[in-house]
Amino acid sequence: MNKQVMPWKYNLSIIENIKPALRYDGSEGFATWQSRARAKLAELLGMDKLKKPEVPAFEIEYEKEQEGFTEYRIRVESEVGYSFPCVMLVPRNRAPKMPMVFCLQGHSTGMHVSLGRARHSEDAMDIEGDRDFAIRALREGCVAVAIEQRNFGECGAKENGAPDCHVSSMSAILCGRTTIGERVCDVSAAIDVVTSHFDFVDEERIILLGNSGGGTATFYAAAMDERISVAVPSCAVCTYKHSIAAMEHCVCNFVPHIAEYFDMGDIGGLIAPRALVVVNGRLDPIFPDAGVRETYAVIEELYRAADAPDRCRLVTGEGDHRFYADPVWPQVHDLLG
Repeated sequence: MNKQVMPWKYNLSIIENIKPALRYDGSEGFATWQSRARAKLAELLGMDKLKKPEVPAFEIEYEKEQEGFTEYRIRVESEVGYSFPCVMLVPRNRAPKMPMVFCLQGHSTGMHVSLGRARHSEDAMDIEGDRDFAIRALREGCVAVAIEQRNFGECGAKENGAPDCHVSSMSAILCGRTTIGERVCDVSAAIDVVTSHFDFVDEERIILLGNSGGGTATFYAAAMDERISVAVPSCAVCTYKHSIAAMEHCVCNFVPHIAEYFDMGDIGGLIAPRALVVVNGRLDPIFPDAGVRETYAVIEELYRAADAPDRCRLVTGEGDHRFYADPVWPQVHDLLG
């Protein structure tokens, strides 16, 4: 009989030896594989359990003139009975058609960080970590929309502003849903509303970006919603064996049965041939560089299979768990063309 092994190490050994059932093997056309794989991913995320309205309802709660831009606060109904706020920043000197950046915070105190507005003591550190996404997007000549993700900020934070995912995420699993699927649904609803009601949005240049938990939602949303032209997930794309299964992570990262069918590199193939910029920090302790590079090697193979080898990029910062806006934005502009 073998000596005692800790249960988490035993389960990790199972994941390390799984060959994902839906990994692309070249035996069918790439587009055919994508169709099958996207349908399975939708099932695993519990997308069929979400009660979407026929047309997402929305309300403009205010419109304010700020220095250099107009700010809109919009409430969007993504499911019947559930709505969330987002804030859109439109440059004062906007062009008739402009690229649109949807911004997703990770496990922070909320979307106000994207707007560069500190409300809690820890917000300054997040903003200094290049997580004031919407403000940077404005400087880069884009319209920006900061989305309040489920269980963060106004959509479920604790009294001290800390994210509060546990009960909501576990309750979702009891219902055959997942928090990732819910966040994907919210992103798609925000895209629906903004592209349908604001004529200055260039629907061919929709960018989705986020860091950490926001990077995770970015990656899955881009795999599911083909309107996203450029996806920029930061500090989130890594093998399950190196990260999600290897250490403590928030329960909102978990999708039942997913390792049986996909690793994260496989999911990256659902974004091809659309543009993908994977961002990581070489010293990131929770999404280790080795796991990121193993994942990105799979993504590169899939982009070659999609005949789009130049549409994926890896940007590695020489630090830890942050966004690295300065090296990222030139890649985004290059891919937008």
